[in-house]
Amino acid sequence: MSLPGARSDAPFVIARTAAPVREQVEQRLRQAITSGHFRPGDRLIERELCHLLGVSRTSLREALRQLEGDGLVTNIPHKGLVVTTMTAQAAREVYQVRAVVEGLAGRLFAEQATDELRLALQEAMHEVEAALQARDREVLIAAKERFYQVLLSGCGNRTAEIVLQSLHDRIASLRALTLAQPGRAQRSVAEMRRILAAILAHDGPGACRACITHVERAAAVAVRVLEKQGPQAFPGHAGEPREEELALAGKEQP
Repeated sequence: MSLPGARSDAPFVIARTAAPVREQVEQRLRQAITSGHFRPGDRLIERELCHLLGVSRTSLREALRQLEGDGLVTNIPHKGLVVTTMTAQAAREVYQVRAVVEGLAGRLFAEQATDELRLALQEAMHEVEAALQARDREVLIAAKERFYQVLLSGCGNRTAEIVLQSLHDRIASLRALTLAQPGRAQRSVAEMRRILAAILAHDGPGACRACITHVERAAAVAVRVLEKQGPQAFPGHAGEPREEELALAGKEQP
């Protein structure tokens, strides 16, 4: 049995480990949404999810309530639960909060991260650069995510880490959308270079400014495209020409 919106035969069945089943279900569904296995607008049917995950409806419903509270899932009257579709206004609000908190995280990392963490961030940046050179959008998205994971884990503020991870999850569907725009991938990586340079220089205020600029520029691209094409304008959605939208190539803009 397959689910509406499923993109692969990923192994979903929950393992019986010491971690509560609800937490495992939540994490598995969260990963399926943020990775694009389930896409904005896809229905989440309890019966089929229970079969896919091998869990009870009680565990599934508890996990779905958490995801709904995090903004990843929306309960639409007469339709049921669907993966949340990001609108231009919602994206604008999420990016505004992300800019503030990510600026804080960048400053804290620059001021207090260990040499080991700085090296880990450099290595993550090397992966980002390699993905850009290879023009592989999916690898680039994964490499950028690793960069942010190091940044968040090294900022020394657990609350900021939790908030930012939630915000990153909510706009996961926009990453491919923004990077598909001509020249955005190159500019995004250039902005990340400036973040890394400030961090390696132990320049907290500079890292803060670089992080905020990076987020604000990504927000401008995402909002502009959503306002122009509508909330369903995601690469790979039904009827959309993937070959054109997934291209990373594009001339650098001044």
